[in-house]
Amino acid sequence: MPRQTDSSPIAVGVVGLGSLGRRLCQQFVELPRSDLVAVSDVDPDGLAEVGDSFDVPEAHRYRSFEAFLDSAPMDAVAVATPNGLHYEQTSAVLDRGLHVLCEKPLATDAEEAYELTTRAEASDQTVMVGYQRHFNPAYKRARDEWADGDRVPRFITGEVTHDWQSYYEQEDDWRMNPELSGGGHLLNVGTHVIDAILWTTGLTPTHVNAYVDFHDDEQVFDRQSSINIEFAEGAIANVSDTGVVARTREHVHIWDDEGAIYLEGHEWDDRTGYVIDDEGTEHHPYDGYERWLSKGTAFLDAIETGETPPATARDGLKAVLITMAAYESGRRNERVALDELYPFASDVFQ
Repeated sequence: MPRQTDSSPIAVGVVGLGSLGRRLCQQFVELPRSDLVAVSDVDPDGLAEVGDSFDVPEAHRYRSFEAFLDSAPMDAVAVATPNGLHYEQTSAVLDRGLHVLCEKPLATDAEEAYELTTRAEASDQTVMVGYQRHFNPAYKRARDEWADGDRVPRFITGEVTHDWQSYYEQEDDWRMNPELSGGGHLLNVGTHVIDAILWTTGLTPTHVNAYVDFHDDEQVFDRQSSINIEFAEGAIANVSDTGVVARTREHVHIWDDEGAIYLEGHEWDDRTGYVIDDEGTEHHPYDGYERWLSKGTAFLDAIETGETPPATARDGLKAVLITMAAYESGRRNERVALDELYPFASDVFQ
């Protein structure tokens, strides 16, 4: 990737002005290395509100995504639209030669996610996916031990709970639109736990066996699921997620012969962690947050240095493959092999 050598701020546009998009707008306004120069959304009221809040000129507020790409003076784009638009919009941004931060998931189709990853890895542009646990110090500690270390995980559990019940009652919400959502709670929220397990352990998944509680007869929108992931290295992971409970809690527990690291989350506060040694003693190391990165900061860092971003397109692809395999396993009610579902899977997880 080329290094950003111009000393002027990086001109960034944001498409999709829901809660995620607004947070990104706030970050790009507050960071001195970037200018929020354009915004785009199909909702005229939200577009006006965000434009006014962040002093975006009216001429650079676009309801048309195509006009946004064709006319706005941008170096980079953050894609924070509904899931089903990510593939098409990220592809269009790459076509324009711009850097792109795509919110998760990378795509709602495994083949499309693979195509985007192939393009991203062959390009000179920075392509980052919005998995913020990749720059959380507690998760980085786990990655240092396993994916980047010499320890081998044996047993992993992951769980996330969340209240999605109001969405299931609102058929007009985009999350209940198959073209815009592409899936339910697992694809939208559970993906964080799947990604965290894959990223911290570096293991090679081979099979998925899932029970999925679908909300609809077409088996698109899941309410909750229980997933078993088998790995070539001999480890197994049990992942559970639900959108039909009152509050948000999250954990990822990774065990090997030397002990474990427990990664915990309450609501949407910063995730924390602690270590269990081989005698069962708990240690609570300080994983200081002095260098806590926002998505915007991490994205700008990668653009300026030309280094690989903390969460890559390949990371996004891996999470999509496991998620879609879980959906397929749930629909078939049987264990599935990744390389039978996706001929390119062995190359992805090499």
